[in-house]
Amino acid sequence: MIPEVKKQTIELGDGRTITIETGKLAKQAHGSAVVQMGDTMLLATAVSSHEAKEGIDFLPLTVDYREKFYACGRIPGGFLKREARPSDDEILTMRLVDRVLRPLFPKDYHADTQIMISLIAFDGENLPDALAGLAASAALSVSDIPFNGPISEVRVGRINGTLIINPSASQLKECELDMVIGASSESVVMVEGEMDEVSESEMLEAIQFAHNFIKKQCEAQKELANQVKTANPKREYCHEIHDENLKESIKNIAFDKFLEISKSALPKQERIQAFNDIKSTYLDTLNNEEKEEKEGLINIYFHDVEKMAVRSAILKDRIRLDGRKTDEIRPIWCEVDYLPTSHGSAIFTRGETQSLTTVTLGTKLDENRVDNVSRVGSEKFYLHYNFPPFSTGEARPIRGVSRREVGHGNLAERALKKVLPEGDKNPYTIRVVSDILESNGSSSMATVCAGTLALMDAGIKINKPVSGIAMGLITNAETGEYAVLSDILGDEDHLGDMDFKVTGTKDGITACQMDIKIQGLTYPVLEEALEQAKNGRLHILEKIEETIANPREVLKSNAPKIILMDIKKKHIGAVIGPGGKVIQELQAETETTITVEEIEEIGKIEIFGTNQEKIDIAVEKIKEITFEFEPEIGSVYSGKVKSIMPYGAFVEIAKGVDGLLHISELDWKRVEKVEEYLKEGDTLDVKLIGVDNRSGKIKLSKKALTPKPDTEN
Repeated sequence: MIPEVKKQTIELGDGRTITIETGKLAKQAHGSAVVQMGDTMLLATAVSSHEAKEGIDFLPLTVDYREKFYACGRIPGGFLKREARPSDDEILTMRLVDRVLRPLFPKDYHADTQIMISLIAFDGENLPDALAGLAASAALSVSDIPFNGPISEVRVGRINGTLIINPSASQLKECELDMVIGASSESVVMVEGEMDEVSESEMLEAIQFAHNFIKKQCEAQKELANQVKTANPKREYCHEIHDENLKESIKNIAFDKFLEISKSALPKQERIQAFNDIKSTYLDTLNNEEKEEKEGLINIYFHDVEKMAVRSAILKDRIRLDGRKTDEIRPIWCEVDYLPTSHGSAIFTRGETQSLTTVTLGTKLDENRVDNVSRVGSEKFYLHYNFPPFSTGEARPIRGVSRREVGHGNLAERALKKVLPEGDKNPYTIRVVSDILESNGSSSMATVCAGTLALMDAGIKINKPVSGIAMGLITNAETGEYAVLSDILGDEDHLGDMDFKVTGTKDGITACQMDIKIQGLTYPVLEEALEQAKNGRLHILEKIEETIANPREVLKSNAPKIILMDIKKKHIGAVIGPGGKVIQELQAETETTITVEEIEEIGKIEIFGTNQEKIDIAVEKIKEITFEFEPEIGSVYSGKVKSIMPYGAFVEIAKGVDGLLHISELDWKRVEKVEEYLKEGDTLDVKLIGVDNRSGKIKLSKKALTPKPDTEN
C-alpha cells in the first residue's frame, strides 16, 4: 500500500529550502518526521507510554541523537564495525534538543517519553545539529503526545558583519559568531554558542534574527500537524491527583517558616537541613497509614512551598538565600601554581563553588582525534570537566561521564579557545582538566575562570583573560515583577526561571548558554540580564588579574619544550628511515618525541622533550640528515682534513662534502710538501674560491684568508 505522505516546505529566503514530511517512515511510532536540507536528512520519532509509572512526579524524557556512518558512505573505524556509544558531538546535540523540548511538555505529564533522532543522509555541507530540534518537534507535533509546541532550532552565523541562517560547514569556518537558538513562536527558550568577543547588543541582534526564522518553521509544523490532526488527536491523560486541602494546609504550616529560612543567609547544607526539619516535624504528626498514603503529595507540596518562599523573599524583599543583593558576586579567592608537577594549575573558589584546574602540554600525537559522521579532524585544545558526587556532599554511583559533564566541559572549552594563540605561537596540544571539588552555583563558569588562571600559570600566551558568570531570573507573571540575579546559587537555578551563562574578556563575549523555563521572556529583560552579566564578568576579571595579571614568560621547569622545524618534502623519508628505524633510534637516543607531517611541499617536524640539551642534539641530527650543501663562492668554511695527496688535501667542509685544497693554495709562497702544513684530522678555515661547472668539484684556498705579502720589498 502506497503511504500517504504529508509535506511542508520552508523557504530560507536565499534559494535554500527545508522540507518536513511525515507518513512514509516509522509509522508505528506515535509520531515521526523526516527533515531535509540539501542532501542532509534526519529521521525523528516520538513515542510515549500511555500511563505514567506509579510514584513518578516528573517527566521521564529521553532525547537520543545518533549519526549513522552510512549517511556519508563510510564504515565506522576501530575494531567494532558498527556505531557504538555516542560521541561527544552526538551528546551535545542531544542536549541542545532536550533543553528546548523539556520545558514545553505539560507540567502534569509524567509518562515515559522517548525522542530518537537519526542522521540518515549527510552531504558534508548542511549541518545536522541545526536541524535536529526541528525534526524532533515535528515528530511530536504530528503525534498524539501532549506538547505545548511546536518549537524549532536554527544556527545563526556572522561573516564580515552579515548574519546568516544555518551556515554551511565551509561557511562556519569563516564565522566570527556561531550560535544555536531554540524557541517557540512566542519566545526564546535556549541559546548556546561561541563568538569572537562580540558586544551584548550584537548577541541580542543575532538572537532576534534567528527567532524570525524559527517562527516560520513553527508555522510550517502547525500546518503539517493540521493535516494529520484528525488521525492523531492529542491524547487525554491524568497523571496527577491532588489534594487541595492538604496542599493548603502545608502552605499555611510551612510558608512563613520557609520564608524566614530563605532570609537567614544560612550556608547551603544548614539551609537544606532546616527545610528538611520542618517537613520532618510535619511528618511526625501523621500516623504510618497517612504517611504511606500521602508521602508523595507531601513531598511535592513542601517543594512547592519552598519554591514560593524563596521566590517571594527575592521578589518582595530583594533578599537572596545567602543574603546577597541581586547583582552581588560571592567572595572569590584564587591561587595558581598549586600542584608542583603540573605544567599549569589553579584553584578558583567563588562562594561554595570550587574548581581545581590543570593544564597539560603535549605534542601532535596527543591531539584529540575526531572521527564522526559530520565532523572529522583533530583538536589541539580540549577541556575535560569532572563533577564527582562529593562536590555536593552526596554519595552516589559513578557510571562514566555524564551528558552534563560533556556539555559543561564543551561550554568552558568554547569560552577559552577564542583567546589561545595560533600557529607557531602555540605549538602545543593543550589539555585542560577541571575537577569540581565544591558546587553550589555554576561550576562550568568556575571552570572558565580556573582555566584562564591555569593557562596563564602554564605560560600559554593567551590574548586576554576570560571570566564567566551564571545569571538567574525570578518572575511573577501576575504582577509583572522580576529580579535578575548575578552569580546564582544551585537553588536559585533549580527554583528560578532562567539559567544564563555568559563568558568573555573585557572586550566582549566569547561563549554563552541560556536555558529559559518560562514562556514570554522579553528582550528588554534579556538585555538587562546581559548588561548585569557584563558588570559581573568585569568584577571577576579583576580578581583573576590580582592573582596573575599576565601569562608567565617562561614555561615551568618540568614542562616540555617544543622545537618546530621545516624540511624539504624529499627529505621526509630520510628522517623517518626504512620502517621508521631512523626516527625511532633518534627518539630513543635523545629521549624526545618527534613527529613528521607533510603539508603541501613542506615537511613539518615537531621535536618534544623536557631536556633542552637532548632536544638540541635531536635538532642537529636532523639538520645533518637533511643537509643540502649549496656552494657559495667567497664563503668561508671550517673544515677537517680528510686525506692528503702530493698535489693537495681534501677538506670536508660539510657532511659528505669535500673540496680540494690544492698545494698552491696553502700559502702565498711555494710549498714543497703538503705535510709541512697539514696532517689528517686537522681543522682549519678555508675559503671557497671556485666550483667546476662540469664536475661540480669544489676548489678551496687557505692563502686567500691571509694578506698577500708585499713582493716589492
